[in-house]
Amino acid sequence: MAINKQEHAQWSSSFGFVLAAVGSAVGLGNIWKFPYMVGESGGSAFVIAYLFCIALVGFPILVAEWLIGRRGQKNPVNTFADVAASEGKSRSWGIVGATGILGGFLILSFYSVIGGWALNYITKVGTGSFVGQDSDSVAATFDAMLASAGTLTIWHTVFMALTALIVGIGVTKGIETTAKVLMPLLGVILFVIVGYNVINGGFGEAVAYLFTPDLSKLTADVMLAALGHAFFTLSIGMGIMVAYGSYLGREVNLLKTARTVVILDTVIALAAGLAIFPIIFSNGLDPASGPGLIFVSLPIAFGSMGAGTIIGTLFFLLITFAAITSSISLLEPTVEFLEERTPMNRTVSTIVASTVIWLLGIAALLSFNLWSEFTIMGNGIFDALDKITSKFLLPLTGLAAIIFLAWKMDQRTIQQELGLSNGAWQLWQIVAKFVAPIAVIVVFVTSLMG
Repeated sequence: MAINKQEHAQWSSSFGFVLAAVGSAVGLGNIWKFPYMVGESGGSAFVIAYLFCIALVGFPILVAEWLIGRRGQKNPVNTFADVAASEGKSRSWGIVGATGILGGFLILSFYSVIGGWALNYITKVGTGSFVGQDSDSVAATFDAMLASAGTLTIWHTVFMALTALIVGIGVTKGIETTAKVLMPLLGVILFVIVGYNVINGGFGEAVAYLFTPDLSKLTADVMLAALGHAFFTLSIGMGIMVAYGSYLGREVNLLKTARTVVILDTVIALAAGLAIFPIIFSNGLDPASGPGLIFVSLPIAFGSMGAGTIIGTLFFLLITFAAITSSISLLEPTVEFLEERTPMNRTVSTIVASTVIWLLGIAALLSFNLWSEFTIMGNGIFDALDKITSKFLLPLTGLAAIIFLAWKMDQRTIQQELGLSNGAWQLWQIVAKFVAPIAVIVVFVTSLMG
């Protein structure tokens, strides 16, 4: 039974909500994962596929999660259960909210470890640790960090403590205020780095790499990778957008707001590419170097280029800001659930949730060193958490959300709430009922077979 201790929080403004939602979407997926996926998947071919998938899959599921969250005005479990009951359906739909909360909970445990890497690299680059280093030395530095359980634990703890502090303060004073500060700073840092690249070379090559259409590389694998990333980058399927939607007022236009969030998220992802690839190309490095692109390839460049210490420090500040705006959104659904379903207040709920996630993160980081021999179905703890969430919890939760909205809820009230004319409504129905669910099912089945 829910314990109603206080009035449900609300965003102070639609602008604050947009920045919080963009902050959630613009995380390591945009600044770290998107560039190396572009590099591995043929440059412009991946960008084309990504934009297509964002529009046809990410956008409708994002709107669905906000709409359901706003209808319920509670934590994701209660929201799905209450909205289902109001539609004459089983309250068992609350399981969808539970899987979303679980997904965000598990993701944050290893996400915080990577956030700790970024914090660590601010100090390394800022103190000139990579100046004059060759590729072997930089790679050895990264490997040494992973091999040190103590180092990883310290930085994981600092990052998790920052996340808990912000969430514990509250929705408006903590999450919304942080987004209003960090998102503009993130944009300024991106602008500075891209501007530096325009002046110092490699920019034209990067633009061609990202935006020159090369349909010959648009393979089925590239499409599947793009669809999976589009799903992840908008923070859907994690309970986040349902929780954020529960703090929304009825005056917010969901379609226009979703369009703004999707555009800003995509622009920042592409800007990250323009911040990274000119540096890669101008230093003769490999754009397809995978996850090591950020923590190995770029530090080599920062150590050898003019103003590399300044640009490198700004870059890892950018990575850290993006990680924090996402981590607070990953923690929020669990805190909201504990706050509403237990006698604990927000502060205690935050401490309990973040402590358990921190402990799971310790297990994840130990898989790089002391527990490297321990595996779960052939994967270390870190990789197992990643695969469980990305291959199972996220796609299944997102699929359930769009099916619930498009097939189980009263469609007349949804049309009115979205403010769609008959023609636009028919298009929405096709995308929400068929295109998005089928695309998610294809990715899910294919990932299981891979």
